[in-house]
Amino acid sequence: KKMSSVPDGKKLVRSPSGLRMVPENGAFNSPFALDEPQWVPDKECPRCMQCDAKFDFLTRKHHCRRCGKCFCDKCCSRKVSLPRMCFVDPVRQCAECSLVSQKEMEFYDKQLKVLMNGGTFLVSLGTLGKLETMVCRLSNNHRYLFLDGESHFEVELSRISSIQMLTEGFTPGEKDIHTYTSLLESQYISEGGNSRAAGMMLQYKSVGSQELQQLRVEVADDKKTASMWLAAMHKAAKLLYESRDQ
Repeated sequence: KKMSSVPDGKKLVRSPSGLRMVPENGAFNSPFALDEPQWVPDKECPRCMQCDAKFDFLTRKHHCRRCGKCFCDKCCSRKVSLPRMCFVDPVRQCAECSLVSQKEMEFYDKQLKVLMNGGTFLVSLGTLGKLETMVCRLSNNHRYLFLDGESHFEVELSRISSIQMLTEGFTPGEKDIHTYTSLLESQYISEGGNSRAAGMMLQYKSVGSQELQQLRVEVADDKKTASMWLAAMHKAAKLLYESRDQ
C-alpha cells in the first residue's frame, strides 16, 4: 500500500502560541511546515531584543511566534497569518518575521492552489528518454508530486535533492535557448519576463534506494497553465530549499 493513500486526519492542538490544526500523525506533516520555535526563557531576556527597552511592570514582554525571541509590545505588535506552523488565526510576530510570513501568504493563497490543480507535461523518466504526456500535480497533503498518464508515478518532495528550471529565452532574433536556473540563484521566473519556464529537471531518491533518479518535464500543449505551474513550483522549491538551511 502506498504511503500517500493513508487518510490525513487533522486535530486541533493548543500551544502557548495559539491554536494549531496539525496532522494526527506527525509523519504526514507538509514539507512546507516549520516547527514551532523554542521560546527564549523569560529570565534570559530582561530587555527587548529589538529596541533594548527594559521590561518592567508597564513594558510587558511578548514572544514572536515565528522566531521565539522576546520583544516589547511596540516591536512585536503585528498579528500575521502563519500557515507554515499551522496556526488557525493570525499570531503575534516581530517586524522581521511578519514580513517573511506575509511573503509566504501569497504562496499559500495562490501558488499552492496552482500546484494542486496541476499542469500537463511531456515527461521523461531516467535516461530512457521515452516521453509520456502526463498531468503533474501536488498532492493535497503537499507531500508528493503525482504524475498521471497511461501510468501513475509519484515522487516524495522530501526525497528531491535538486530542482533545475528550464527556461526559454525570448531574445529577438535568437532561437529559444534552454538555460538552467538552479535553486541557488534567487531570481524568480515570472510571467511577462523575457524568459518563460519551459520545464524542469528533478533529481530524487526513490523509496528504499540511495541512487539518484532523474525526471524531466517539459511544457506540452497548454503552455500558459504549465508555465504558471512551473513558476509556482519554483517558489515551492525555494521555500523547501530555504527551510532546509534553517
